[in-house]
Amino acid sequence: MAAKPKSDAHLAIAHVLFIDVVGYSKLLVNEQREIVDELTRIVRKTPQFRKSEAVGNLIRIPAGDGMALVFFETPEEPVQCAMEIARALKTYPRLQLRMGVHSGPVDQMKDVNERINVAGTGINIAKRVMDCGDAGHILLSKRVADDLVQDSLWHPHLHELGEIEVKHGTKVGIVNLYTEELGNPDVPQKFRQQGTKQKTSGVEPVAKPGKGRVALIVAAVIIFATLAVGILLFRHNRAPGATTTSTAGSEKSIAVLPFENLSRDLDNAFSADGVQDEILTDLARIADLKVISRTSVMQYKGGVARNLREIGQQLGVAHVVEGTVQRVGNRVRVNAQLIDARTDKQLWGQVYDRDLADVFAIQSEIAKTIADQLQAKLSPREEKAIERSPTSDITAFDLYARAKNILLTPSSGGKADLQQAVDLLTQAVARDPSFFDAYCQLAYAHDALYFFGLDHTSARLALAEAALQAASRLRPDAGETHLARGQNLYWAYRDYDGALAELETARQTLPNDARIFRLTGYIQRRQGHWEESTRNLERAAELNPRDIETLGAGGVAGNYSLLRRYAEAKPWFARVLAFEPNDAVTKVSLAGLDFNWKADTRPLHQTIDSIRGTNPAAPQSIVNDWLICALAERDGTAAKNALIALGENAILFSDNVLFNRAFVEGVIARMTKDDEQARSAFIAARAEQEKIVQAQPNYGLALCVLGLIDAGLGRKEEALREGRRAVELLPVEKDALNGIAMVKYLAMIAAWAGDKDLACEQLAIATRHPSPISYGQLKLLPFWDPLRGDPRFEKLVEEAKKPVALK
Repeated sequence: MAAKPKSDAHLAIAHVLFIDVVGYSKLLVNEQREIVDELTRIVRKTPQFRKSEAVGNLIRIPAGDGMALVFFETPEEPVQCAMEIARALKTYPRLQLRMGVHSGPVDQMKDVNERINVAGTGINIAKRVMDCGDAGHILLSKRVADDLVQDSLWHPHLHELGEIEVKHGTKVGIVNLYTEELGNPDVPQKFRQQGTKQKTSGVEPVAKPGKGRVALIVAAVIIFATLAVGILLFRHNRAPGATTTSTAGSEKSIAVLPFENLSRDLDNAFSADGVQDEILTDLARIADLKVISRTSVMQYKGGVARNLREIGQQLGVAHVVEGTVQRVGNRVRVNAQLIDARTDKQLWGQVYDRDLADVFAIQSEIAKTIADQLQAKLSPREEKAIERSPTSDITAFDLYARAKNILLTPSSGGKADLQQAVDLLTQAVARDPSFFDAYCQLAYAHDALYFFGLDHTSARLALAEAALQAASRLRPDAGETHLARGQNLYWAYRDYDGALAELETARQTLPNDARIFRLTGYIQRRQGHWEESTRNLERAAELNPRDIETLGAGGVAGNYSLLRRYAEAKPWFARVLAFEPNDAVTKVSLAGLDFNWKADTRPLHQTIDSIRGTNPAAPQSIVNDWLICALAERDGTAAKNALIALGENAILFSDNVLFNRAFVEGVIARMTKDDEQARSAFIAARAEQEKIVQAQPNYGLALCVLGLIDAGLGRKEEALREGRRAVELLPVEKDALNGIAMVKYLAMIAAWAGDKDLACEQLAIATRHPSPISYGQLKLLPFWDPLRGDPRFEKLVEEAKKPVALK
């Protein structure tokens, strides 16, 4: 949807991307039409284009041999869009583009065909900047570069070219944007012709504007002065969703921060969490609001003083809610206030002092009052949902709140944590058999135990089904019911289409639930719909901007890594480290990109050493990476130390596959040429793995491990049969994520068994798809040693340097 036109003057600062097809005039007419159609398709598919178009903050202007895209939020938008276009062009070699970006004043108007157009220095200078480039160049005006230089995502890729004279004698500062994969690092021909001196040190922050920029600023001031009335009108009639600054959230965006517990009994802290969570849940039902998810707001729990302006910027919201809860006997006092995070001004506040039995009515009143303060529209269905009490049993609610705290804590997720949550929720529904929300959470906990292989048994699945059926009986049409059913169809049955249908239904009544977008992204990833998956995960990140799972290796960054688009994965890991600078998993994941991308273990090695220097015992969460790094470096001592750190009964987790300790011992012994020890370890590993396979004969993730063990023992026929069976049970068509891992492990089994033809055949499949296969793994890990020297394998190693080309 294009930005809405205005009939009055409304000068605005726009961020313009101008695109030009190089060599367009030399093409035949039919070729010109084809190339423009192709360019249009590419541009419209970019995530940034879709995102800006969806909120009505984008104007598209055809320009004969190209186009101009006019954004209105931040100067980063056109730059991000240009990078996404450049990336897509890798699969369209005949389409040669040059692009230019500038921020400046523009005025919207209608052209002779009654279509929206813009005029002004903003778009004029963008075209001049573009005109300075050759094929492949992404050039920015110095003004745009100065806005981006402080961001670690962009700074390394900005290379100042200097000033150049453009049309009408105007001088413009130009910066070349390029990475190792995208853009054109060569000095543009126009700069060489004018003899302009290129700066090679990268763009530096400018303390004061240079002459060219002063001229632009003066011109802008004059224009703004003459059109002051128009500017004021624009600010009051701006396009929906637009913001005056890049950090301000929309007017109807809000985060409900953790409430402080003032009760003497510390156990009542769960009551404070429960009150806050119910208010958040009620507000999140309102489609007219943007509400940040619980996982992100819980990061601000604790006694430290809060800087609400910073929190608002970090979460991308304009308002925050905070408060306290004090429970004494059968009385409860709730103090809540709504604050404008941009000004620290309190917009509303109230103290509720009532019987404990009224606590749910208090939560509903607070949510409705806040919605009214923000002028959010409530549908009758939304109002009814907000007024509904979760339970009439306060003790059951406390049990439920404690379980939900466990399930939503990022560090949780082990079998003991999930089982504790199950026990608490089982107690809650025993006290109140009509406790709908508790049944939904109980179904989730059972499904998680089943899906993550912690208890992959029919008995556990039956418990999940029973909880889901109870929830369905109570409220068959509730969004939470559809969400729980979608989760179950995905995790228990791999019914992706059925799960997506349930999630789409859930989204109608749970518009702010990040879990829906995250699950949708996960399912689309397993279907092989990688672009759609990434967009939904990025949407989940907007609603849950401090959720490590969504941002990091399991989410957006993980998608880009599997696509071997490592440069794009880096900023997502960096976002996590911006608010969790000591998160060990993210640190090693970020450092591991160079291992996968460039076969360089040094950053990973140094990061692991740094973490272990602070904590010599090494967090269990990084031991997998420590072990992989040691294997890549062929360091048997380090590998054995990592194995010790795993613990006696620990398992190695890789590609969603679990490997027992004895298997890892066998791998290390095999690498160090200790054949006797390797055989002994693999025999022990087989005895353990065979029990798992016998209990779950159709579980491909377990069967492929047995195949590797048999290959290590020289049982070639059994190994190949087990590897092939794992691929049959979990084909890529059924699961693009785990299925391709099965292909990878069949290739490894074949390599160990001496079947190089099959190994290279399977490896070729794995490298063509988004997969855990990387250049660094193939180049360095000992698993692939039997294939080294085979020209087919060496060619595949080189192929793994390139990003995956999506169809």
